[in-house]
Amino acid sequence: MELMLEAVALFVLKLVHETENGSPLLRDDPAMDGYEREVFGLLVRQDDLAGIQLKLNECLTLALEYLGGAHTVLGRELQRLARDTQQAASLQALHAPLHALKDYLQAIL
Repeated sequence: MELMLEAVALFVLKLVHETENGSPLLRDDPAMDGYEREVFGLLVRQDDLAGIQLKLNECLTLALEYLGGAHTVLGRELQRLARDTQQAASLQALHAPLHALKDYLQAIL
């Protein structure tokens, strides 16, 4: 789970911060400080679903703004997928929507 959470954060931050002809954002980049696997690992071990959802929401808010808001096609789909992650009632229930979100972000990169 920690790896998938980190991947979602990385894809969001790549979308928002990478520029054409710029250097790629990597997992050890300072922009990833609050979204590293260890940070998510601690939240998972503590079974802190609310903390995980808060971290995801921080990232997804940036992505939604970058995509032009909820009024764009990409923004509406991102918002729908984000809503699915926010409605998960357990870590186990978070897995499927998180996977869909990761795949979507990877596809639009």
